[in-house]
Amino acid sequence: MKLSWPKNPVTTLSLKLGLTVCGMFVFAIWVMPPLYDAFCDITGLNGKTGDKYESVASAVDTSRIINVQFVATNNEGMPWQFGPEIKQISVHPGEQTRINYLAKNPTGRDMVGQAIPSLVPYKAANYFHKTECFCFEQQALLAGKDAILPMIFIIDQDLPEHIKTITLSYTVFDVTDRFSKEELLSMVHDGP
Repeated sequence: MKLSWPKNPVTTLSLKLGLTVCGMFVFAIWVMPPLYDAFCDITGLNGKTGDKYESVASAVDTSRIINVQFVATNNEGMPWQFGPEIKQISVHPGEQTRINYLAKNPTGRDMVGQAIPSLVPYKAANYFHKTECFCFEQQALLAGKDAILPMIFIIDQDLPEHIKTITLSYTVFDVTDRFSKEELLSMVHDGP
């Protein structure tokens, strides 16, 4: 059976436009995100921080001080109270540092959140290593509960000399609808 375009120009145009829209949707949903992630990994753009870093013992460079600022925001529709215990800290390259973030679910329903990091300046992303982070997995909180979420990091001694301040930003998203009630309860925080 041979398929052919309809002879009516309006029908033909509508069909072509519909196929174009479907193609754009498929590209945006399934093709673009992996390409974007690969591009950011290669170029260091968007300040994406890497996965868990396996620390190796190294000397601390006490001759340099790097100011690290911490910012937290909620994605639209995420009702949690979420933020760092402190807004800024000064560290030496090579020094392991722990920072706690606080999360509270003020709603009447159990929820799961996912924090996505971003780092500025973007060139510092390759030198900012997290050995432990709440952002490595989703965080579940029962209704009205709160949690202390630790993040441990090391700034590489090879950080370019001109970088004196790094800003780490987390945006927390509501991802509750991705989990069943049983999955949510199996990953829940009991509190601080």
